[in-house]
Amino acid sequence: MKYASRMIQLLTRHRRNWLSLTRFIKRWGGLFSGSGLVFLLAVSTLTGVVGNSLYNQPQLGMGARSPQTIVAPSDLTIKNERETEIKREQMREQQTPVLKIDQEKNNQILKALDTQLAELSTLRQQAGADLFIGTNRISEVVQVYLRTCSPREWSEILGSLDEPVENPNSLLKNAQNQLYRLSQILSPREFSDVITTIQEVREQYRNTLTNTREPHDWETNQLSKAQKMVLLQLSPSGWENTKSGIKRTARQMLAQGISAGIPTSVLDNAISVQLEGKVPAVSGFLAIELLQDLLEPNLIEDHVQTERQAEQAASEVTPVMLSIEEGETIVREGETISYEQFLLLDAFELSQRSINWLGLIGCVILVSFAIAIFWLVKRQVRRDLRLRDQLLLTFLSIISPLLLMLGVPYSALPAVALLVSSFYGPTLALTQVSLLTGLQVYMLVSAEETLIPWEALMTGAIGGLLAATIAGKLRSREELALLGGGIGLVQGAVYLFLSFATNGTGEIYLAEGIFHGLSGLGGSIIAFGLSPYLERLFDLVTPIRLAELANPNRPMLQRLAIETPGTFQHTLFVSSLAEAAARELNCNVELVRAGTLYHDIGKMHDPLGFIENQMGCKNKHDEINDPYESAKIIKKHVTQGLVMARRIGLPKVIQDFIPEHQGTLLISYFYFQAKQQGNGDVSEADFRYDGPTPQSRETGIVMLADGCEAALRSLNDVSEEQALAMVNKIIRARWQDQQLKDANLTKTELKQVAQVFVRVWQQSNHKRIAYPKAALDAKYSSSLKKKEC
Repeated sequence: MKYASRMIQLLTRHRRNWLSLTRFIKRWGGLFSGSGLVFLLAVSTLTGVVGNSLYNQPQLGMGARSPQTIVAPSDLTIKNERETEIKREQMREQQTPVLKIDQEKNNQILKALDTQLAELSTLRQQAGADLFIGTNRISEVVQVYLRTCSPREWSEILGSLDEPVENPNSLLKNAQNQLYRLSQILSPREFSDVITTIQEVREQYRNTLTNTREPHDWETNQLSKAQKMVLLQLSPSGWENTKSGIKRTARQMLAQGISAGIPTSVLDNAISVQLEGKVPAVSGFLAIELLQDLLEPNLIEDHVQTERQAEQAASEVTPVMLSIEEGETIVREGETISYEQFLLLDAFELSQRSINWLGLIGCVILVSFAIAIFWLVKRQVRRDLRLRDQLLLTFLSIISPLLLMLGVPYSALPAVALLVSSFYGPTLALTQVSLLTGLQVYMLVSAEETLIPWEALMTGAIGGLLAATIAGKLRSREELALLGGGIGLVQGAVYLFLSFATNGTGEIYLAEGIFHGLSGLGGSIIAFGLSPYLERLFDLVTPIRLAELANPNRPMLQRLAIETPGTFQHTLFVSSLAEAAARELNCNVELVRAGTLYHDIGKMHDPLGFIENQMGCKNKHDEINDPYESAKIIKKHVTQGLVMARRIGLPKVIQDFIPEHQGTLLISYFYFQAKQQGNGDVSEADFRYDGPTPQSRETGIVMLADGCEAALRSLNDVSEEQALAMVNKIIRARWQDQQLKDANLTKTELKQVAQVFVRVWQQSNHKRIAYPKAALDAKYSSSLKKKEC
């Protein structure tokens, strides 16, 4: 008794403390609920991965002051990584770039050369430089002379055609002799035509020499008169040899390569040497000037080979070693620790590595802040996450930072984003990718050494944002496959772009770009493969799975159409009402469609127990004549519907439509029938569905559509205002009956739902023109069908 009295005094004395403890438990007890434990799990695991480097940080690190003088406990030689890398980088920079021939530039130069030679040939044709008569009558050399000789020489030739020249030892005499012999062979008229042709050719030649307008002037310099004379005085064979020699020389010099910055004198000398023996001597300077003008440097840096050569040279650098003997001082008291001193301390395990508690607390705050942001976005988009959803999101969030911690240069963000967007929508996926990218940036900044290149991190982030934005909107696996290919292409292109932007060239990173593209595609393929298993394991639905469940060819829906045709027609109309309302309120239309199609499958347990399936048959409930039994039959379509849904493995979110579309509504017909029969006190509980009431906007919309469907079907010849008044009355009754208290639907949205229902009813209840009676006679029916066709 004494001890009991003492206990009562203690409890009374500390009553205020007990009340404080009770308030504390009420306030913070949520931490030990399912969601609280998942939050703690997410913070601890993400902190463990993101802050991995904080668990083993040296207290005597580079830049710190040594608290005491430390000497080497033994002899030691270690590699100085930083100095070795500096020497390697110096060796890379000292390498002479490897050059390669730019084939595109070669093609441009040769094309320009062909164009120039073709235009020069056109100029020769305009000047009459081609043969004007067969060489068997006048030789090629004489024809060139006759075209280019002076007017005095031409007059002298014309004046001495009456007699032959015995010893033609000059071109003039040779021309006189050949023309005399030709005059003896040809008739006077034919010979006169030859003389006329020669005079025309001479006129063309003279006009070309004096003409200042040229069809082409290679670059900006017009052909000089001397160049024209050389060009036009060449015989046809001489011109062909010149062209051939110029082309061969150009190809040979381009094949050998012309480097940028080569002195003009050196290039000119090389052209002259290469042209020797390839063109006639008389056209040599013309060929030289043409090639001087057209030839350009065609050697460019081969970045791939240069990089390989530099890496080969860097790999051959002898490592810089750091040595110390036993008893030698590593660092003195108060001295700032250098990089080399830290290497020695760390090698002797004297750097005092331990947990960086301050940094770890900061990491915990950062991770908690990221999770809080995600939670705020989740509340903003009104997305309820079950405990299993929270666990899955935690697991998916760890994957990408974990790969980064292990130094894997390929990001898992695209695969994670694809799954999260498909399961929970684009908004949550975009939020998760953005927050994880921020955490990974923190990992790179806080790490002692570079984990992966920044380009790799940003490539994965952009691929993740793309997947998060699009995946949740796709409706077929084919579209998801195309998205996977698109992610691969985007990642490869982004990596090459970032490499070019940061390093000046993307060519040497082509292989890495391809690998990053393949990693994006491979991650998408892995996500596709995991998706069906995650859907089953975590009871999730994606837009694609909802579309598959809504396929009317599924066995359960086929049974519904065959065994309960009236219920199936009722379901289709309810679906059209609910889908339109869901679309208006920006709800999950695919979920509403699938849930509506299965909401009444329980009626297949007793089809004739529901009036829409009786189709003129005797009403089963009239024969039973027991409102309590009838109410049990009606309520049983919910319980049996759940049994059937579980049997075929419908997702929980689809199963919820079966009980929630009825909520705890009163089966009023049989309730009032029971009251009329006067069998004692009638309890409403016996005539109410077991519930629960709608727990989501989607199930709430289906409840309203189910309640308004029969009423709207019964309306005939009523105005829109009358139909809207009736729909509002039904919705108001549901509201007043507390059926929508957990559905998260506002009164404004309920007004929108009513208007949508009436609009859909009007669309399906449009009037048709009645056929005249005569059109129904047999003799008119065939002609009527033809006209309709």
